[in-house]
Amino acid sequence: MNIIETELAGLLIIDPMVFGDERGYFFESFNKRIFESAGLETNFVQDNESKSSKGVLRGLHFQEPPHEQGKLVRVVSGAVMDISVDIRKGSSTYGKWEGIELSAQNKRMLWIPPGFAHGFVTLEEDTIFVYKCTRLYHKESENAIIWNDPDLGIDWGIDDPVVSEKDQHAPAFKDLKSPF
Repeated sequence: MNIIETELAGLLIIDPMVFGDERGYFFESFNKRIFESAGLETNFVQDNESKSSKGVLRGLHFQEPPHEQGKLVRVVSGAVMDISVDIRKGSSTYGKWEGIELSAQNKRMLWIPPGFAHGFVTLEEDTIFVYKCTRLYHKESENAIIWNDPDLGIDWGIDDPVVSEKDQHAPAFKDLKSPF
């Protein structure tokens, strides 16, 4: 695996070594030893999967401490523009975001540590998105930032996404009292 640092400290792109031939391909999507040697938390306790039509936007979500989650995300089928926003108050990149295309084609993964709000928009029909989490879902700790916040200025690469009612009414970034 090749681990690539982004401009946001702790947010990492993971390119697996893919072995392919006329039969198909094989790659490791997780290797505890490699992740731990890179200093990444590997105590995953929950796996999630979502399937979405093209143009569906989910996010920007996070869980507050003590139920904060680290996430290892990837796409099994289709493609997404994956967005992570640094909401760590003491960070030099607080309020900055990174967009990374994840797809079944490129097989890239993304490690999103606690202290980031996360979301994605699907770029293809029937996109299947999977993620491993370091903490269980805890409804009372969930929080969000409005996906189209003008202060963040995120370029989702799509004009009219399909967004849930809940995500349409998430608070603005300027009103966030970050617990990180």
